[in-house]
Amino acid sequence: MQFIDLKKQYQALRDPINERIQAVLEHGQYIMGPEVRELESRLEAYTGAKHCVTAASGTEALLISLMALGIKPGDEVITTPFTFVATAEVIVLLGATPVFVDVEPDTGNMDASLVEALITPRTRAIMPVSLYGQPADMDAINAIASRHGNIPVIEDAAQSFGATYKGCKSCNLSTIGCTSFFPSKPLGCYGDGGAIFTNDDALAQACREIRVHGQSKRYVHTRIGVGGRMDTLQCAIVLAKLERFDWEIKQRLAIGQRYNELFDQRGLRRIAQRADRSSVFAQYTVLVDDREALQARLQGAGIPTAVHYPVPLNEQPAYHHCKGALTPVAGSLAKQVMSLPMGADLDAADQVAIATLVVLGLGLHGQYRSRR
Repeated sequence: MQFIDLKKQYQALRDPINERIQAVLEHGQYIMGPEVRELESRLEAYTGAKHCVTAASGTEALLISLMALGIKPGDEVITTPFTFVATAEVIVLLGATPVFVDVEPDTGNMDASLVEALITPRTRAIMPVSLYGQPADMDAINAIASRHGNIPVIEDAAQSFGATYKGCKSCNLSTIGCTSFFPSKPLGCYGDGGAIFTNDDALAQACREIRVHGQSKRYVHTRIGVGGRMDTLQCAIVLAKLERFDWEIKQRLAIGQRYNELFDQRGLRRIAQRADRSSVFAQYTVLVDDREALQARLQGAGIPTAVHYPVPLNEQPAYHHCKGALTPVAGSLAKQVMSLPMGADLDAADQVAIATLVVLGLGLHGQYRSRR
């Protein structure tokens, strides 16, 4: 069994993917070819955002966004410690300081009620993460930012492309939204890729220039930039995958709900989904106390698991210098979270088998029967 079955996904999309790749090989424009703008246009339509700027990775999308906002040494960016390191890494790379705020115990997302107390005259941005495929409480975070002089809010939506918050698409919920097309993401390419979304014309132009070494036109460098372009082949692959993406989102929602039903019957704790938003279940994550023992038992049965994330960033050696309040909830979740196989092509019988082994491994009573 695969944790994420990308081979099965490719088999379903073999012809459109191969056709898209072949078209790039034929025209030979591997950097900034026509598929780049085609993809950006499709993603603008999908999210409702005015601008989409593709980037070399989700990390590069975050970095470019911070650069476009003018984040510099001495500035502070409020973010969560319960995330992949890239979220804080890009802040530190610009000489700014991550200010960590604790998370909600049921979702793992930034606790909006704790943000305001951490705002200082040095605060230049707030960066919530849409963890496990579910947006944070963006209205509350945006309202706080507005009260304090319209502080820019960057949604790190690396895991949540396709999710919604109060009817609006993730990536179009704040000043800037950034996503990743890493292969394991809900919408992934076959390498690295990412995208930036905004409704601000000036920010979009800045992002476009920064991603090509700060060029406003060839060999005219108006600002400091990076080599941050998403290559044409990766854009072509995402374009092919978009043809099935709506179906995949429906499948992810159905599979996530089936997991919920199976585990709720036995009282197993899990990451909660809020009623006012949808998750694309980038990961399906449960909360267990004796995680290592359960992982070993599942591994012995051929079922892979993963931990996202075992150590909060403020406890990582490279980030001890960062600021923020105590984060006991993030520390507790880091010891309990365990993600199970998840994907649009996960078979229902396999899902029942996974759930059965989990509940038996935890000593919970009862065994599931496959619906097939």
